[in-house]
Amino acid sequence: MAIVALVGTLDTKGTEYGWLRDHLHRHGIETILIDTGVIGEPLVRPDITHSDVARAAGDDLRHLREQDRGAAVTAMARGATTIALDLYAAGRLHGVLALGGSGGTSMATQVMRALPIGVPKLMVSSMASGNVAPYVGASDITMMYSVVDIAGVNRISAPLLANAADAMAGMAQGFACSPRAVRAEDLLAGGRPLVAASMAGVTTPGVDAARELLTQLGYEVLVFHASGTGGRSLEALAGQGLFAGVLDLTLSELADDLVGGILTAGPDRLEAAGRAGVPQVVSLGALDMVKFGPLDTLPRRFRDRMIRVHNPSITVVRTTAQECAELGRRITAKLRTATGPTAVLAPLRGLSTLGVLSGPYHDPRADAALVAELSAGLSDSDVEFRTFDTHINDPAFGRAAAERLHRMIDQQSVTNAATA
Repeated sequence: MAIVALVGTLDTKGTEYGWLRDHLHRHGIETILIDTGVIGEPLVRPDITHSDVARAAGDDLRHLREQDRGAAVTAMARGATTIALDLYAAGRLHGVLALGGSGGTSMATQVMRALPIGVPKLMVSSMASGNVAPYVGASDITMMYSVVDIAGVNRISAPLLANAADAMAGMAQGFACSPRAVRAEDLLAGGRPLVAASMAGVTTPGVDAARELLTQLGYEVLVFHASGTGGRSLEALAGQGLFAGVLDLTLSELADDLVGGILTAGPDRLEAAGRAGVPQVVSLGALDMVKFGPLDTLPRRFRDRMIRVHNPSITVVRTTAQECAELGRRITAKLRTATGPTAVLAPLRGLSTLGVLSGPYHDPRADAALVAELSAGLSDSDVEFRTFDTHINDPAFGRAAAERLHRMIDQQSVTNAATA
């Protein structure tokens, strides 16, 4: 029988959780109701009490009730995470379902993020129509917008909660029959070596050419969309040492981080592989643009730039020569600290489909400022730097990047074997 953990504050959302529990039972799903509430008594009987959760966090419920809300929420999330991981290790958890506002979403998604990729995770939240990156992180959490607040079961919330329970029932039953969690030890145990690649729509042809060659060479290539979350996922997995190599051909998230775009992966992008000693080939894909939201939300200071509406949700702005120079300095600083083999391959005839000779973002001066900073900054380092008289999406460039990464991985394998 599939078992679903329901994680929530039963002192405020007990009625709704009781409704979810009963709906899951009608599907033949066993439930474990975990109470993360601190202030009041639960409105529905839990299977794991708030006192149990506090103890799992190494604390006491009475003590937590005397703390400020932030400290109490942090402790209860930690305790619920410990309990969920123990249940999973014992084979008694096949999915996690939760509902809540900002606080409940924060606690429940912390629990979900701790579980392996592949374990079903569904969060019904009043926060799910906004920026969900802090909740989802680099995990596979499914966020479902509640439309109305989580405050009673009514004519709008009832069908949505039923959909959530039905979806979780199906996922949990499938997982119980055929567990498919993605664990680090499984990825490292045999099979084709993994390579991570970064890609955006404007760098797809070049990355596809590299991916095809790497696949022919015996690698399994995992492609991460340079959407902010994609970059964070790449960094998180690279930091765990799961990749034989990283083909980081698309760095647009760094431009967003510098200029204030909406698809930033944070200031630590382009650091994990180097810190872990993973061979990496880096290029400059899509550093000629910064991504913002719908056109009517574009900050006024960018209105005199080269602007392109990518789709109704994304507006793209061309980076300046000054911004490109700063990006060159930032990339240099990150790569100079790398502990593994690193190469930068710089195409000189365009950094995206928009930046080619006939494209709207063709700006040789800005691109040259980027390349000049990298050339100067890496000249006295162990980082290889090469230029190519082509654009980022030339298949020949993609294949050259793939070949260079393959040689670096081979050389590191030989070195490791010799020192073992």
